[in-house]
Order: sequence, then structure tokens, then C-alpha cells
Amino acid sequence: MSAVSKNVRAVRTGDAAARAATARSAAAAAKVKICGLMRKQDIDYVNKLIPDYAGFVFAPSRRRVSPGEAKRMASDLGPAIQRVGVFADATREFVLEAAVECGLDIIQLHGGETSEYWHGFPKPVWKAVQVKSREDLAQARFLKGIDALLLDSAAGGSGKSFDWNLARECDFPYPLVLAGGLNPENVVRAIRLFKPFAVDVSSGVETNGVKDYLKIKRFIENVRRLSDE
Repeated sequence: MSAVSKNVRAVRTGDAAARAATARSAAAAAKVKICGLMRKQDIDYVNKLIPDYAGFVFAPSRRRVSPGEAKRMASDLGPAIQRVGVFADATREFVLEAAVECGLDIIQLHGGETSEYWHGFPKPVWKAVQVKSREDLAQARFLKGIDALLLDSAAGGSGKSFDWNLARECDFPYPLVLAGGLNPENVVRAIRLFKPFAVDVSSGVETNGVKDYLKIKRFIENVRRLSDE
């Protein structure tokens, strides 16, 4: 059983001890997602560095790719890297078709979707919440049927962090994925503060708008070095 599956089982059975164990293991070994892959060179980078997840953006963004483009890139990914598709207010049909065409392992939703929207999806769902206030975090507690909660800044993909003080003492009943303004310099502090299941980065490992091999390497090394402490 995968780590995500174990986390989901803990949440859905209401097993407090399992949820606590999940939080402790997440702090010890946060997973890494490199998002916004657009070029064959990006795939070469992640195949060398082996993050846990690679993200393809299908939502409006300068990093947006078509399902056909994502399929070609995903087919070249190493088997150890899971494929994540990022969507925002797309039709269910588009999401499901892209998931099949691209062989997605996880569906990540960044729009105003509700639980009725993702009910019955055949893949795990990560639901993003843009953190602008404590009210946004309070609303996140009412999400149902998700496999992870992703906390992001109000402008996802901008390289800007949300106010970490808003969320640092919150306790969510889902595995936590932390995004928004992460980079090789601040990711260790972020993990120590939030103890997330995973960290998600895009702009923070780019130079002049494209993925930077050395920044990706430093980001992953810093996360994994922390897990060895």
C-alpha cells in the first residue's frame, strides 16, 4: 500500500492514532513534487533527480500544456515518479479524459470545485485552497472525499508565499501538501513548521521562467537531507 493510500485510510476510518503516525512520518520524510513541466529537458532533469511527483498544468497558466503534450512527456518519465495533473474549473469530462490519456496517478484541483464534482473520480484527488485568511482554512475543514489538502498562495504559480502564520497551528484531517513560494532556501523551514506530507514547487526552481536543474537538485537535496537528520 502506498503512503498516500495509508494516509487516506487513516482519514476515512477516523483513526486518530493512524493520523498522528502519518503526521510524524510526513515530517520525517516529506515527498517532493516538481510542478509545471513543459519541456523534454524538464523531463530529463526530473528523471535524473527523481522527485516523488511530476506535475503537468492543464489550467490557465503560462505553464499550461495540452493533454497530447503531457502524454508525450509523461511517457518518458521514470516509473518511480508519479504523474499529477493540475486542473482548475475544467469539465469533468476533460479531467477524466486527460487522466486516461496521460496516465495520471493523481488529480489536483485548483478551482472552485466541490465534493460533488470529484465524487467518483478513479484517481486520488488533491484539493488546493488559496490561503488569504483564516476563513479559507476554516472552510477547508469541510472538504470531503479528498486524499490530500494543498495549501497555496492566492496567486498559485507566482512564486509568492501565503502568510504562514495563518496556518502553522492548524490541524487538518487530511495529508497536507504545502505549496506557494517554496524554494531551496525556505523549504526546510517550511517543513519544520508544517510537517507536510509533501512539498510542491514550480517557480522556486526556475530561472528566467524555465526549470533550472541545479535549483531542482538543491531543493530535493535539502528536503531529503532533512529527513536524514
